[in-house]
Amino acid sequence: MNNKNPKIIIEEDPNAFLFEKNQSKLKISFNRISFIFFIFFIIFIIYSIHLLHLGSRSAKAKLTDTSILSSDNLYRADIIDRNGRYLSKTVSSIDIGISTKKVIDKKRLIINLKYIFPDKDFKKIKSQLESKNFFYLEKKISEENYEKIMKLGDKSIQPEEKLTRIYPEKNLFSHIIGQIDDNNNGISGLEKSLDIDLKNIKKPIKLTVDKDIQYLIRTELIKFNQIFNTIGSAAILMNVNNGEILSLVSLPDFNPNKREKIIDSNYINRVTKGVYEFGSVFKTFTLAAALNEKIIQPETEFNDLPKMLNCAGFQIREYDKKIPSDLTAEQILVRSGNIGSVRIAQQLGEEKFKLFLSKIGVVEQINFDIEETGTPIKFNWGKCPLATASFGHGITTTLLQLAKAYSIIVNGGYDINPSLLMNSKKEKKEKILDDEVSRKILPILRKIVTTKEGTASLANVNGYEVGGKTGTAEKSFKGSYSKKKINSFVAIFPTSKPRFVLALMLDEPKTNENYIYHYRDGSNIKYKGTPFNTAGWTTVEVTGQILEKIGPILATKYSEVN
Repeated sequence: MNNKNPKIIIEEDPNAFLFEKNQSKLKISFNRISFIFFIFFIIFIIYSIHLLHLGSRSAKAKLTDTSILSSDNLYRADIIDRNGRYLSKTVSSIDIGISTKKVIDKKRLIINLKYIFPDKDFKKIKSQLESKNFFYLEKKISEENYEKIMKLGDKSIQPEEKLTRIYPEKNLFSHIIGQIDDNNNGISGLEKSLDIDLKNIKKPIKLTVDKDIQYLIRTELIKFNQIFNTIGSAAILMNVNNGEILSLVSLPDFNPNKREKIIDSNYINRVTKGVYEFGSVFKTFTLAAALNEKIIQPETEFNDLPKMLNCAGFQIREYDKKIPSDLTAEQILVRSGNIGSVRIAQQLGEEKFKLFLSKIGVVEQINFDIEETGTPIKFNWGKCPLATASFGHGITTTLLQLAKAYSIIVNGGYDINPSLLMNSKKEKKEKILDDEVSRKILPILRKIVTTKEGTASLANVNGYEVGGKTGTAEKSFKGSYSKKKINSFVAIFPTSKPRFVLALMLDEPKTNENYIYHYRDGSNIKYKGTPFNTAGWTTVEVTGQILEKIGPILATKYSEVN
């Protein structure tokens, strides 16, 4: 039987759902790729944030460094000489400290430190590790050692970046510049007196001193300290017209880079702080005061001068028995007569002489750029004190004030203020002495150097017209005088038109039997051995040697000093 009804055969196509299966696989693959991309994206974001963070830290560090430089606690302005050379400078350094509480293995730490710092005292370091919570291992560490110690990776090692003060010239300007302490505070010299300015002023502070001249004067002083076996010496070179100090040297000195506490009184600043009896250099003041009052003239005669005077049981004698009994006022100063100086002072009178010394600034404490200034011992005036003060006995002052007083006497009678700080402003000068004082005193000071009767012929350096006055004084100890001496000399040059004063002193010089003197009078005479322990054979010789060294510099660099 034929079945005529059509049959519908449905066959399953094996590929019928292939698209759906592939679609599922595509979805799975896409999800995996998305997930991996997402992970990488997250990592990228994290690293980007980290880099931004590092960048911000670097920026903050730079800002911090800048703020440190301008901080009152750390910043100090540089100090330079008149020619722009650095005398004191602030630089960055790193100190290495040890936080003992963070030390994990002390033995291992010490072994590592011995490798880096073999010369350190490790007994002390072990003691500090046991007894202290924190201590400094190394200050101002070198770059090489810094890298080594930081590679140890020890958390107890703590570096501290600091600004430190360095003094490129070491000892050369130590008494002028002074020192700072570990907290960046000035403790002496200009570092102390200018402490506030140095912490706030952004440009270098310029001084009046000249490095080259300072070096030459110091070198000569060191040499003659050995020749005359002194305990110290000092010198100041100053412009007589404006008070600018070109050099100020006091020996012994010190290296301010070492940050040492100096308690030895022999390291005193002998120019500004030391107070001394200078002896016969005061005779110039006696004559100048009398000239200022017009009581006498250089040619005024003093006849029948005795060889000795008695005053309240104290004998006043001439230092040289060969000094004539009949002298003019000029000859009294040239030959450094004691008795003649007393007679001039007696005509002048106590009140006028006292007022004159006060006017030229030798009997009261001076106001100066550094705080280390001495106060002259109070002088009790009377008839006998007037007599002794006339030749510089019993009355004291500082070498700085001595230089100031001579400057006033020779510069036309104008008051000046000695200064270490360069001042571009021209200050109005105050005239305090009569015009005639300088005109009359300068030729006399010149004769002290050029004539046989004078006491300073060894300072007659050709071409510089040197004038000056010597001073030899016994040192006083507890009210009595000893054989130890202060020898001084104040030089003025050129005397035809004064520009500079060089005041110099030797503290407790001794004679030298082997030193050879070369006379400067053209005779080519040489003399071996120091015959007398007086200024004419010690400080005058040192001054002559100094002037030969610095004279060419002064003649070229400072020929037009106003």
